[in-house]
Amino acid sequence: MPRLRMQKEWWLSIRLIHWSVVLSVFTLLISGFYIADPLSHAAGATADKYWMGNLRALHSGVGIFLTFLMIWRAYLGLFAKFHARWTDLLAWTNIHNLIVQIRFYLLLTQEKPKHQYQYGPLQSLAYSGLVVLQTMIILTGIILLGANYHAGLTLWFSELLRPLEIALGGLAGIRLLHHIISWGFILFIMIHVYMAIWIDVVYKEGTVSSMISGRVFRKVE
Repeated sequence: MPRLRMQKEWWLSIRLIHWSVVLSVFTLLISGFYIADPLSHAAGATADKYWMGNLRALHSGVGIFLTFLMIWRAYLGLFAKFHARWTDLLAWTNIHNLIVQIRFYLLLTQEKPKHQYQYGPLQSLAYSGLVVLQTMIILTGIILLGANYHAGLTLWFSELLRPLEIALGGLAGIRLLHHIISWGFILFIMIHVYMAIWIDVVYKEGTVSSMISGRVFRKVE
């Protein structure tokens, strides 16, 4: 049996952001799909049926919370003194390592890619895509939210993004893009969970549990 050494992998702030994003995204997906295709309301006084209004308020509030989480993560990526800095997202630019990792996942080789960064090449590529998805769903969400306001900071941000709204075909195009990006998140979650478990089974380093404990087990050379 190879000797294993426990080491710190994820700081508390990163773990808090990770699980906060998980909770936020699941809440947004469930509420968003319901808003897009709501169930029929039961009979009764309209004044007693404000379920959709409350759900839209929850969806908007969690969306704003996700925006602040992204800003917090960007701040840590730029100024934190520990791993998982923004430069870790550049691991995929090492084409040789990227090819090695693809071949490894396809079971074509037992050679593992060398980690020059905190993330592996494919992991950094996936997270770079996630940053794009988060940015686009936040921007489209602000535009859709601003359509219901006639004053305040929300309207100001919405007006600032008016050129993007026009370029994407108005509110109908923005709503469609917002919906499509939601499916992008679902695809990312499926691949992310599968690969995290796969890596844990192959490497046996405690990758999955590390996002709770913050620690992994590395083989001692």
